[in-house]
Amino acid sequence: MRQPVDKAIQTLLDTELSNIEKILKADMVAYHGALVEGVDRIFRFVIEDLATDKEKKDKLVVVLTTNGGNIETVERIVNVIRHFYKTVDFIVPDYAYSAGTIFCMSGDDIYMDYYSVLGPIDPQVYNKDGRLVPALGYLDKVEDLIEKDRQGTLTNAEYMILKTMDLAELKSYEQAKALTVDLLKQWLVKYKFRNWSKHRTDEQKMGKPVTQEEKEARAEEIASSLSDNKKWKSHGRPIPLSALKELRLEIKDFSEEKEMHKSIRTYHDLLMDYIGKTNRLFFIHTRRFI
Repeated sequence: MRQPVDKAIQTLLDTELSNIEKILKADMVAYHGALVEGVDRIFRFVIEDLATDKEKKDKLVVVLTTNGGNIETVERIVNVIRHFYKTVDFIVPDYAYSAGTIFCMSGDDIYMDYYSVLGPIDPQVYNKDGRLVPALGYLDKVEDLIEKDRQGTLTNAEYMILKTMDLAELKSYEQAKALTVDLLKQWLVKYKFRNWSKHRTDEQKMGKPVTQEEKEARAEEIASSLSDNKKWKSHGRPIPLSALKELRLEIKDFSEEKEMHKSIRTYHDLLMDYIGKTNRLFFIHTRRFI
């Protein structure tokens, strides 16, 4: 099924998508845009369609570019993808922030290069005005104000800010944070660490089997670090490949594979050029849909 689109760009995008599929021996879906309510239905439609293809593979590669979005939407997308594919890998040619970072953590492998970035896992939730706002910033500010009150240094202006905060809204922020961390830990253990069977970096445990408890502890460590708003300072703080490796999160560098690197870069550059010309809010692409 095809929507009207510039035929020349369509052909070029299809060609590079096909190249990436051949290199990774997988089906591919590319998504560029926010992960907001309704996008999960689009993913369901596109993935169900791709799954009917007679050349369907057991592995799906998701080429993702996103500023983030809603964690519940991401959870539903993951449920859709995992219903049809046993193995799911992510390629981040540019950026995948917040909910996009959590989405990547549901993968078996993540591919990045020196230019690619993920972000802190600061869940975005709808406030009473219907706007998506980063939850951790609000929670940290409330914590700071409460601490000032304990110390007797709270100003009248700060007291008024604290007084006007909606408790139900704050509760929803806390719930979003808890869900985000829980999903991250669950997906890391279930998918990212699935094939982690022996220790490879700890000199004292080198070669020894990895226990379920150790996988859960590592997932807890990564989730704690990525959700530490005070560490990263900003909701949109870019976290590059080098910093992720310092967290002992295994990421594959696609620049080490010359052919793959060329195809991914070419595809992404074409995609960004097309989106820039058409001002599309989101873009999704498979070999059957554009």
